[in-house]
Amino acid sequence: MSNPTSKAECTPEQAYNWSGGRAIVATGSPFAPVTMPNGQTLIPSQCNNMYVFPGLGLAASVAGVQQITDGMLYAAAVACVDAMTPEEEASGRTFPDISRIRQVSHKVACSVIEKAFDEGVGMKLKRSDVPTIDALEQYVIKKMYFPGYVPLIDPSYR
Repeated sequence: MSNPTSKAECTPEQAYNWSGGRAIVATGSPFAPVTMPNGQTLIPSQCNNMYVFPGLGLAASVAGVQQITDGMLYAAAVACVDAMTPEEEASGRTFPDISRIRQVSHKVACSVIEKAFDEGVGMKLKRSDVPTIDALEQYVIKKMYFPGYVPLIDPSYR
């Protein structure tokens, strides 16, 4: 659907109503959840590259991937879908909830690195460095940036 909202060809509510709740809706702009006549609430997803690109960048950075291949892009897309919870799927979402973007980025990065191993793309990280999926997942977590802000003034100081 077109972005901005005022240019949308139809609203998620219209798509859900016309399809009896069977439409798969991803929009360029945010839209409110839609409650169907049967009481089911469907949540249209906002389609955005933020679901895939942070994980691609993380993979490239962590593993030293020299190029992003079509296969790696496909692996990233599949990982994004695989990151969906059953509750998110049941609510009509086509993308994971944005509150879980760090988890999605982690899953995407691990999948992209695995694909890079399979494709033999030149990397600084070798499969022998992370011989299991668990080892890879832990390695990527250790390399992720976690912002922590330290107060400039100790609040107990007076």
